[in-house]
Amino acid sequence: MFEIRTAIVDDHPIVIEGLKTLLANETNLKIIGGFCRGEELLSYLENSTLDLVLLDITLPDISGIELCQRIKQIALTTSILILSNHTERSIIMQAIQNGASGYLLKNSSVDELRHCIAEAIKGNVCYSKEVMEIISRPSKNELQGLPRLTRREKEILGLIAAGKTSQMIAHELFLSPLTVDTHRKNLIQKFGVKNVAELIMEANRQQQFND
Repeated sequence: MFEIRTAIVDDHPIVIEGLKTLLANETNLKIIGGFCRGEELLSYLENSTLDLVLLDITLPDISGIELCQRIKQIALTTSILILSNHTERSIIMQAIQNGASGYLLKNSSVDELRHCIAEAIKGNVCYSKEVMEIISRPSKNELQGLPRLTRREKEILGLIAAGKTSQMIAHELFLSPLTVDTHRKNLIQKFGVKNVAELIMEANRQQQFND
């Protein structure tokens, strides 16, 4: 019978031991061990293979979200299931974008965990019931609808996306750099993002450059 070689990564040793005990009777799972730090897992993966990683988001050395990406770079076929207390929709979506095969909250039932493990190994993406409810809710931006931009804001947004600095945009549009900076801040606020990189991503997602 195919055994799923599994590692548990969590910053709390007691959680690792609890999961080991919980999964001890699963005939198709072989828990090879637990790691409290992301770098320890990455070192292990350089010389050994794993079918599955049960991964927490909060680790002392590296975020679980970044770790997803790094695991996939070393071991593309390893499935990753996030087991976390984080309920933010953006974190859940980011983890999946970075290669996780599923996301469960730590209060999930054993049956949910068992089901998600089976789905992840098949190559499917799976969520616990509670996580499904979180991601099916509309995001803040979706509730607000698309931001309405003035002609000048659209113009400046396009130039920001082209990689131009406030100084360059000011020169091109015969404006003061201070005016351009004000527009830039307004755009970040209107899109509900934290920085220019997120602004460009969100504007692309909303197809604001297609007008």
